[in-house]
Amino acid sequence: MSSNLPDPHTAPELFEELLARRVAAYIIDVVILAAITLGTIIVGTVLGLVTLGAAFFALPFAIPIAIALYYGATLGSVKRATVGMRIMDIVLTPTRGAPLNGIRAFIHPVVFWVTCWFLTPFSFLFALFSPRREMLHDLIVGTLMVRRSPMERHWASSAL
Repeated sequence: MSSNLPDPHTAPELFEELLARRVAAYIIDVVILAAITLGTIIVGTVLGLVTLGAAFFALPFAIPIAIALYYGATLGSVKRATVGMRIMDIVLTPTRGAPLNGIRAFIHPVVFWVTCWFLTPFSFLFALFSPRREMLHDLIVGTLMVRRSPMERHWASSAL
């Protein structure tokens, strides 16, 4: 890990209530993703009827693409946070010195969903005992989730 990353012992405000905020952000994002999925299904159904069924074949591809576009537009943006993460004042920060580019912003949610599907209890238990409240997918991808407003103050003080 990079030495300029915040430490929970020296900057505890970055990690206050982080797991609860992550859970709330996850719930908000699931609601948004459900709305995106529903909208994609409605548009796909209308297009399927207009094209006499031809567009129905694209629907299984359109839903994952719409979800990937959501993550790319949010995690891949300058804000580095989904809508739920912004509401809960958390941000995704790279830990291995590499920038949070489009590939890493895309890989993070993919690894998140895979680890949650297959390793749910382990991933959450890991976060409970990790000093930085990292989940398993954060370690795999090389990211760190912290509170945004205190992190902005940390970035400002480290730039001096």
